[in-house]
Parts: sequence; C-alpha cells; structure tokens
Amino acid sequence: MLRPHGHLLRQTTLSILAFFAPVFAVLYWLTIPLGEWVPVAIAQVVVMLAAGIGIVGFLRTCIWVDDTGISERGFLGQLSSFPSAQVASVVVLELYQSGAIDTHPQLFVTGEDGQLLVRMRGQFYSRGAMETVADELGVPVVRVPDPMTLTELNRLRPELLYWFERRLTGRPPREPEPGTDLGA
Repeated sequence: MLRPHGHLLRQTTLSILAFFAPVFAVLYWLTIPLGEWVPVAIAQVVVMLAAGIGIVGFLRTCIWVDDTGISERGFLGQLSSFPSAQVASVVVLELYQSGAIDTHPQLFVTGEDGQLLVRMRGQFYSRGAMETVADELGVPVVRVPDPMTLTELNRLRPELLYWFERRLTGRPPREPEPGTDLGA
C-alpha cells in the first residue's frame, strides 16, 4: 500500500494547533468570568471532531497495485478500483508549481480512451511510490522529458486534469449535434 507523505499530517496538525490553541485560550479567558463559556466549549468540540475526521481520512488514504489492477481510497473514503485490462498507459511528468520555478512529479494512470483513472501528485506521494505504480502495472509508461506548466498540460491533455484545473484553451467550440436546439 502506498500512502501520502507523513509530514503532511504533522504539518497540518501543528498548524491547526498553532491557530486554534491561542484562539480558544483567549475565548475561554473572556467568557469564563461571565459564565458564557459553554458555546466556546461546543465550538472547540466541533473543531476537534472536524480535525479528527480529517486525520482519519488522511490515514485511510492509499493506493495499491496488485495482479487484479489498481485501487485508490481517497481522502473522503471513496474507493475506486480499475482492473488491469482497463489500464492502458501511465504518463509521468514534472509539473511546475504555480508561480514558482520548482516542479513536482505527477503520475497519471489512463484508460483505453485516454481518460484519467488515478492521479498521483508529487505534493502528496513520493517519487518512489510513483515508480512502484509505473513498474507494477506492466503497461507502457510515457515519460515527458521536459517540465510543463499547468497551462501547457491543459492545452495538450486536459483529460488528465481535475475538472477545477481545466481552463478554456482557445479551442474552437464544438459544432452542435444535428437536431439539437441551442436556444439561438
């Protein structure tokens, strides 16, 4: 099983503590003398529950490859499994971070028609984990030699990106299918 970087959990937990500990300390300091601390305690329990759910979601997130194919359990618990026969290729590339000169590796597992099945982002998974997936699947691996920007990837292979990463690429609009009324 391949899991995201452990330092992400540590950094996020420390950030939450660094923000909420002083906030709740001040709120208790202001509300306890007035006897109005119960809403603060309720808010603190809600924040702690949300953080606990986030930690459990992170700990359950994983990708595994076996003889049957590749499976992924996402942060929210959704399970996606794709049989080996459905996996056509793996694309590995370096993607520039927004507004920086640093790059992160990206691995895309694609199906027969080019659709994205599983994506591994370098911000979350190690290069070694990506190499494990590429080696274990036994399908052609396309390694893009030069780093790309998100805009370039969107122009060349928008189907590899999540819906919120896709932008208009200046392509001509599709012709409407015969018999469809576009309300013109």
